[in-house]
Amino acid sequence: MCPSTKQKWFRNGLRNTTTRSSICGTTLLPQYEYIILSFFSISGAGYHSESKAKEYKHVCKRACQRAVDRLNAGALAVDAVAAALVELEDSPFTNAGMGSNLNLSGEIECDASIMDGKTLHYGAVGAISGIKNPVLVANRLLNEAQKGKLSAGRIPPCFLVGEGAHDWAINHGIAPCPSEKMATKFSLSAYKRNKRKMEMAEKVESGFNHQAKKRRQSTENENGSGLLDTVGAIVVDREGNVASAVSSGGLAMKHPGRVGQAAHHGCGCWAENTRTQNPYSTAVSTSGCGEHLIRTMLARECSSAMQSDDAHQALLEAMQNKFISSPFLASEDCVLGGVIVLRCSRCCDAQPSPDIQAILVEFLWSHTTESMCVGYMSAQDGKAKTHISRLPPEAVAGRSLAIEGGVCRLPNNT
Repeated sequence: MCPSTKQKWFRNGLRNTTTRSSICGTTLLPQYEYIILSFFSISGAGYHSESKAKEYKHVCKRACQRAVDRLNAGALAVDAVAAALVELEDSPFTNAGMGSNLNLSGEIECDASIMDGKTLHYGAVGAISGIKNPVLVANRLLNEAQKGKLSAGRIPPCFLVGEGAHDWAINHGIAPCPSEKMATKFSLSAYKRNKRKMEMAEKVESGFNHQAKKRRQSTENENGSGLLDTVGAIVVDREGNVASAVSSGGLAMKHPGRVGQAAHHGCGCWAENTRTQNPYSTAVSTSGCGEHLIRTMLARECSSAMQSDDAHQALLEAMQNKFISSPFLASEDCVLGGVIVLRCSRCCDAQPSPDIQAILVEFLWSHTTESMCVGYMSAQDGKAKTHISRLPPEAVAGRSLAIEGGVCRLPNNT
């Protein structure tokens, strides 16, 4: 079944309802005279209530600003993307770092990963407890791996989990944070509420209280239990390097030790600079149900799809064929996920100066969840732009998808 879609495009931060074919041509793009070049976004997919829209957008803006500040200071894409994730992890409104979902045992275990498109190195942690910013551990793993082999020719790790990841972080100078301090009033109340719902569900499954089942289903969205707000970021720096990162507290009431897509290679994030076989540099970050994203390796699939000429159509087909209708998810009747994608390439048309080469940046996002919060900003912008993308009222989450995005041209001195 071909899912229904919502398609919009943004240009200069303003909503455009022009057709895809009329906006993808490079001759229609506005000319930007950026001094420092960057473009990135953050996201979380799930259900974002109207009442908390301001908080979600404010978190997005702060993360954008944090990354742009690093870019303005001369940092590379991989450092800027890590800075954005730290801001997101520190917010009590996201399911990452502080305020993450609690597992069945009432503890916080986080996943995170980061990828550098220039070196193709990757670092990740899974089910890590007692660390305020898991992305910093993932980034340190990436950096240490780039130094080469350890003593006696040992290969440095790129992915650590659980207690081993925690101990490695402490040994490398990353300060611990007691798990009880990472829990917030919101995450604790959500845990108690979910625990009651589980007990109610067990009674229903045992043949008791059928009315409770109806009440449980009708209040699911009200309680926010459908929120799958993994956070992620994608960045392109002044040199044209791309990077991506993702962080998550995982599903509420997950089994202890469960590791979601945020830590898995090719599932949570992907970044790859242009190479001989790849005409475009791409960066991808995913959000949603970890098990669905792991089984489809959606981040890498979307990155590969972006090597086609038409980015919009390629992402649409990837979400339809590689995710919603994926044979790996044939048994699922509700496939939940979202992606943010950045694609850039050198422009071939004439430039104002022979010393300046422009970078064409295409930025898209797509989701099958009810909503997805996105923010984006360039290094010269005074403030970030934010947007909560939602499925149309008639669309069914998990079976339909929304796809939106924009394009811009950034000059690059090389």
